Amino acid sequence: MSRVVCLVPAHNEEDCLPKVLYSLVRQTRRPDKVIVIADNCDDRTVEVAEPYRVGFCVEVFETVGNRHKKAGALNQVLGAVLPRLGDEDMVLVMDADSYLDEGFIESAEERLAASWSSTSRYGGVGGTFRGRSGGGFVGMLQRNEYARYARDVRRLKGKVLCLTGTATLFSVKALKEVAKGRPSGDVYDVEVLTEDFELTLALKHLGYEVVSPKECTLTTEVMESWGDLARQRLRWKRGAVENLIQYGLTQVTLEHWARQLMTLTGIFVMALFLGTVAYSLIVAQEVHFYPLWISVTGIFVVERAITVHKRGWKMSFLASVLFVEMLFDLFLQAVHLKAYWQVLARSERSW
Repeated sequence: MSRVVCLVPAHNEEDCLPKVLYSLVRQTRRPDKVIVIADNCDDRTVEVAEPYRVGFCVEVFETVGNRHKKAGALNQVLGAVLPRLGDEDMVLVMDADSYLDEGFIESAEERLAASWSSTSRYGGVGGTFRGRSGGGFVGMLQRNEYARYARDVRRLKGKVLCLTGTATLFSVKALKEVAKGRPSGDVYDVEVLTEDFELTLALKHLGYEVVSPKECTLTTEVMESWGDLARQRLRWKRGAVENLIQYGLTQVTLEHWARQLMTLTGIFVMALFLGTVAYSLIVAQEVHFYPLWISVTGIFVVERAITVHKRGWKMSFLASVLFVEMLFDLFLQAVHLKAYWQVLARSERSW
């Protein structure tokens, strides 16, 4: 029988960790072992994990001299764990601020195991996520964003471009192949900003597929301020672009590059729209309602409302207010442009 080992990298997560472990206790298919990776902690992370040692196979691993954040912490444990696991065993990697819904592991294990005897060879099975409460206005916008992402994944029958770092169940065989192909012999590349996306690209280039079934769901944190959100998204977007440059133009990265082009096109269209409005107000001193922009605006408003309907009619109504969602889009586009600039300027990275 295949074993499931769960790794929970945690840096000062004393508040969230009990809920994370409780979500694992509640799983319809419990992991055979849970390893809490206490990475450079100076709070009670190790202490709060102690009560779960008895009866739930929880171990605490404290990193030694790790300077490479989450990727480095995971590499220290995987280097010791993978050699003791068989090719048909599985490793669940999840963030210490995410709570799995109770059927996550069972559904992911079934999907991963089924691929071993089919033409679709999955290297990892990820999840779709909801945003937790909090964060006020900026938190609400993130919850809407996550709801749209989950809707898109469901409509695409689980097809995703990246295995989310919030929670993914990996094939041990696939992870061993990734490690074997790296000069360092490690699973995770510690030189990148977005280790989860880079690992997804590594798996795909080895011929593995990835999926996020509708049954694999969880709840994760939202950034509670615009500043925190800007730093998070800047790291995500810059990291993704650098990962694509690292791998170049291949059959695997082609779709990703196309999406980057679409994003730039969207930024251009938005700038053209705002420029037209500004010209009308400043130069002509009146607003002209151009049919093209009225149509584009109408489509945007309807799409914003429909794609969050699962969050209730009140949220759909609020999302249909033009400037609510447009503000968020402008914010994300500005962050994306800054990411491109940092890549071109090769500016110093920050986590």
